[in-house]
Amino acid sequence: MTSANNRIPVEGADRIMAVAHRLADAARAETLSLFRSPALRPDNKAGTGFDPVTEADRASERAMRAILAAERPEDGILGEEYGVQNGQSGLTWILDPIDGTRAFMAGAPSWGVLIGLSDAQGPIYGIVDQPHLDERFEGGLGRARLISRAGEVPLRSRQGVALAEATLMTTYPEVGSAAEQAAFSRVAARARLVRYGLDCYAYALLAAGHVDLVIEAGLQPYDVAAPIAVIQAAGGVVTDWRGGPAHHGGTIIAAGSPELHAEALALLNGD
Repeated sequence: MTSANNRIPVEGADRIMAVAHRLADAARAETLSLFRSPALRPDNKAGTGFDPVTEADRASERAMRAILAAERPEDGILGEEYGVQNGQSGLTWILDPIDGTRAFMAGAPSWGVLIGLSDAQGPIYGIVDQPHLDERFEGGLGRARLISRAGEVPLRSRQGVALAEATLMTTYPEVGSAAEQAAFSRVAARARLVRYGLDCYAYALLAAGHVDLVIEAGLQPYDVAAPIAVIQAAGGVVTDWRGGPAHHGGTIIAAGSPELHAEALALLNGD
């Protein structure tokens, strides 16, 4: 795949990243106004079961879409709450206004705002923003950094870790179908530590070198576009469970290094 850096001119990349940070700032304002607030009133958008959405989700995406309409009207948009808006530029902003709405409802700071930018080949840039912790993980177009209250530090995934020493994360203990659960269990049985429940924040921690593997199933494009860009910029590897592109959703395996990715991928596929 051609590098993302060569797919966007430098001056265009600077403008794109400036807009992306304005999107993240706008989403912060909307989400923080309702996080841990007694005014939060979740709705259920599922016909059966429970798939929560809040006014913070909707307001966050509306705020980001308004900025894109004013500053990047030629680009497409795919957002979790308001769907697809076609564009003409060949670039698409992929927005998850709150990834981890259940955590948001529970007052846990493991949710995040996901802002990804893709072209026809896949994600080229992303931000994983955790507003409550004031942590912004950015990757792609020549950047790989964490911006926080403590300042700015480079993002670099952890290298040289075998599965037997690895920390593995996923959102739910029940990973996808029965067959997918069995495949995950083969990897989990070999890992040193397995933890659950961080949604997009697990991918951010992988990019920062604290987590070694994230393995999940049943994902949507807006769940993965931004994390893929950030992790790849930090030196990690992200594919689906067959080793192919993961940006369309479904299954995903993210690893800090190519060697660890190959070791875990073989187990997922029963080798």
